[in-house]
Amino acid sequence: MLQLFIMMKVDRTKAKLEKGADKATRWIGSTSSLIFHTILFVLAFVLPSIGVISFDRMLLGLTTLVSLEAIYLAIFIQMSVNKNTEDIEDIQEDMEEIQEDIEEIEKDVDEIQEDIEDIEEDSEEDHRIEQKEAQAITAIQTILTQLQKEIEQLKK
Repeated sequence: MLQLFIMMKVDRTKAKLEKGADKATRWIGSTSSLIFHTILFVLAFVLPSIGVISFDRMLLGLTTLVSLEAIYLAIFIQMSVNKNTEDIEDIQEDMEEIQEDIEEIEKDVDEIQEDIEDIEEDSEEDHRIEQKEAQAITAIQTILTQLQKEIEQLKK
């Protein structure tokens, strides 16, 4: 039970980290991030000019901050790339399944087309048979009519 609770907690934490990484990479690539970083850099270089901090200290602090930001940004970007790669693999699997389904549907359509052609042939053959039967019936009726006339003549 405790192990299940720990696993659930780890999954939630992992999901929060991934969501945070996605937000961070989205924000870093935004206009507001560009403005923020520009203001930060301008401010960092203005502070030594007005005597608030020495240039060496500012440069050390700014270099450290930018290095840490680059490290975390690289990690966040890699997390996003890994997630996108998994999504792409899932999509590729889905597309392969769809392609297989399409191929099966094409086979079914081909079979249905063949069935339709068979039905049309049978229908044409039935029509020919019906025509022959109609011709035969007409011939029989003609013969019967002639026989009736002959019988009537014989009666006279």
